[in-house]
Amino acid sequence: MSGEQGKKGSLRTLALMVPSAAIGGTLQYGYNLSIMNAPTTYVQNFINETFTDRWGVRLNVYQVTLVWSFIVSIFSLGGLTGALIAGPMSIRFGRKKTLLLNNVFLMLSSLLALTSRAARSFEMILLSRVLVGINAGISMNVQPMYFGECAPKHLRGMLSLSSAIFTSFGVVLGQVVGLREILGSESCWEYLLASNGIPGFIQLLTLPWFPESPRYLLIDRGDKEACFKALWRLRGCEVSQSEVDEILQEKAQSEGIRPRQPWELFRDRSVRWQLLSIIVISSAMQLCGNDSAGIPADMIQYITIGTGSCEFLACIVSTLLIERMGRKVLLMGGYILMTVWAVVFTVALCLEHKVAWMPYLSMACLFTYILSFGMGPAGVTGVLPTEIFTQAARPAAYMIAGFLMWFCLFILGMIFPFLVSSLGQFCFVPFSIVCLLTALYVGLNLPETKGKTLTVIASEFDRMNFKKAGSAETQPTRALYQLGEVCQTTSF
Repeated sequence: MSGEQGKKGSLRTLALMVPSAAIGGTLQYGYNLSIMNAPTTYVQNFINETFTDRWGVRLNVYQVTLVWSFIVSIFSLGGLTGALIAGPMSIRFGRKKTLLLNNVFLMLSSLLALTSRAARSFEMILLSRVLVGINAGISMNVQPMYFGECAPKHLRGMLSLSSAIFTSFGVVLGQVVGLREILGSESCWEYLLASNGIPGFIQLLTLPWFPESPRYLLIDRGDKEACFKALWRLRGCEVSQSEVDEILQEKAQSEGIRPRQPWELFRDRSVRWQLLSIIVISSAMQLCGNDSAGIPADMIQYITIGTGSCEFLACIVSTLLIERMGRKVLLMGGYILMTVWAVVFTVALCLEHKVAWMPYLSMACLFTYILSFGMGPAGVTGVLPTEIFTQAARPAAYMIAGFLMWFCLFILGMIFPFLVSSLGQFCFVPFSIVCLLTALYVGLNLPETKGKTLTVIASEFDRMNFKKAGSAETQPTRALYQLGEVCQTTSF
């Protein structure tokens, strides 16, 4: 095979692998968030009818709303559970096999939702939401890890960012499928809730044909032959020696080191700044208020359609820019723009009764806020754990990041109504503060990772973690693979 043919084959394999993994992965997160909007009234009526049939009691409006809110919000608790088990699963079964096994939760969820109406059981819908939340929590952690470990250095950011594209595409797809003309009618709501099984079924048919992560095969499993075979399939005939040397070097560094547990990272000085960065950025992704709107009821239908499309478009643009502008610029720039739009939005809310065109400015601010989020934090946040942690610490890092994102999403959903009622038009001020502080942290403390090998990135963080110690002897000893031999060093 010629060099040009090898390159085309490589790009084709990667291009096909991405939708195969994502259609049953992060797409499910966005899809299962958005499909719950359309059947709200129908499921609430079903809950009331179920209580009446069983106990002859008809619930009050606030009681039905409480049960429905619990059904919706328990998705986040399922996601939190999935984030916690994603790390151990990805270590034990591998990245690809974990994504395939994850469909067990999805198919059970789909089956429960499909049969809930015939069984006259709203509890089955509740359990279905828990299971699909677990599915989303696992995929949101494992899929970016899988993409980051399979991609060549110059495409690592782009492939990892595609996870965010499929999340936003899932939101738009769920809104379309939830239209009354498709599955959003009273007679079809159970099929709408069960429709998430179709993408999972497609993944089960297609993903087994693609290779496992080469880094996982060599570093975690010690299977050099399988690693090189996976690299050959992903790169065609153009497996660069520098890429092979980088993976071998990381294996040498990980020699004799077992996979880390999340609590061990908190005691390890060598990952202090990496861990702090993940904590700040993962928490900020939810606490920035992107999933909160506080908009009038008569505007919801327009905002729902527009925001999903905006975030999808922004993620596509971010994918095209990430390897040109870098992670740091997109992340910091996104949060700075979000700070500006949050301030303008607050001013517009304060003046909407005095200036006739202010409501239009408020709506424009919501769209630009989401565009800024999509072009920076939405995608870059998922890329970072792959790039700034070693193979041994990466699954634990994703567990911590996933736990924080789902926990903060749950907390924000609980407190946002109280923020609106207590702060009124100033409800976005706390979000603007979060965005500003995060932008400052990224600008001052996060190194750029664009185009760098994982070993070079690790060395930059070593200098930060041991800067105050002032001597090379305090830095961790790292093993370097070099021309077929292993040597010990404390600097790069």
